Amino acid sequence: MTPGTITAQITDYANRADPYPLYAELREQPVRREDDGTYLVSTYYEVRNLANDPRLSNDTRNRPPGYARVGHPAEETGLPPSFIFTDPPVHDRLRDTINRPFGPPHSPRFLDGLRADLATVVTELLDAFEGKDQVDIVEDFSYPLPVTAICKVLGVPREDEPRFHIWADALASSLDPRPGGDDGQEKAQRARQDMGAYLSDLIETKRRHPGPGILSALAPDMTPADLEATAVLLLVAGHETTVNAITNTTLTLLRHPDVLERFQKDPDLAVPLIEEVLRFEPPVQFVPWTTALADIDVAGTTIPKGSPVWLMLAAANRDPKRFEDPDRFDPDRKDNEHLGFYTGIHYCFGAPLARIELHAAVPELFRRVKFSGLLEDPPPYRTNAVLRGPRHLPVAIEGLTA
Repeated sequence: MTPGTITAQITDYANRADPYPLYAELREQPVRREDDGTYLVSTYYEVRNLANDPRLSNDTRNRPPGYARVGHPAEETGLPPSFIFTDPPVHDRLRDTINRPFGPPHSPRFLDGLRADLATVVTELLDAFEGKDQVDIVEDFSYPLPVTAICKVLGVPREDEPRFHIWADALASSLDPRPGGDDGQEKAQRARQDMGAYLSDLIETKRRHPGPGILSALAPDMTPADLEATAVLLLVAGHETTVNAITNTTLTLLRHPDVLERFQKDPDLAVPLIEEVLRFEPPVQFVPWTTALADIDVAGTTIPKGSPVWLMLAAANRDPKRFEDPDRFDPDRKDNEHLGFYTGIHYCFGAPLARIELHAAVPELFRRVKFSGLLEDPPPYRTNAVLRGPRHLPVAIEGLTA
């Protein structure tokens, strides 16, 4: 990654708190070629169309030698790529198989059945605020909840959840186009190996003694390696994105007290409000692992076969040609077909679960907690440019209602 290029600026931590001016600069040229041959696509319709174009591959094994294989750990673990890093027909087979125990039409009640457990966890986390005058929303609230949800989905015993907290942090770095040097890569590789060993044992146990969770349901239909790769993906994508979504919603509301006041008086505002946050501050900023399988003409530019392509979701979500006054946070926005959960065949598999978690967490947080304000703005952010969100969100509180 060449210093001074727009990709270097986007991944530079100095711009993590506010990358949106860079995205606005990107949109001036919808398709931009970097010195290393990477193409950045940043406008709404071009991103959406490319994400639905079968000539764009998610399998980084299609990249020419010398390009980074973002998010592809097969060489390090011996596991096959998870379905997000595959193309049809392999992608469709794996995704269809995994979806059967996860949601409609085969298991329409599975996710809905998690609501009561998630509500209990939310209550427990908020009860722990009692007697405090300041809390860290990330550490004390938004970080613990998604791990519990993912472990519940997989069928991981509750006592093993703390292990997943550690693994999630390390594994998320594998989706960053510029992970934290050799140390960060080593931590991610070690986490994959440790989690793989744990899951291998758990999957074998589920085969012999089926129980709750999708690992038991999928064990007869998937190879152990495919199932391990899927579980790793669900942890990384399902945990980190939801942590960021809950935290970004909290931060955005505390920055917009007028909207917060409306929300506290009208809980029905939750649906459009959360969707607007997913547009305004998407938990996944861009997709840096796609590759052109053929020459593709986009907005007057030809992306040559074999070129790495970054689809800039957060830039597209603020494209003024698609969204009126896009830099304004507006929960009354109509026709809000954002790209916060991507689009096309790779649309976020866990989006239904993420929305359930957001609706379990956000309304209850602002119903029960009386906030005094942010203690640090901007807050410190995670180093990851792809899964962008605050590392900590310290806030002052005045009390807690029942």
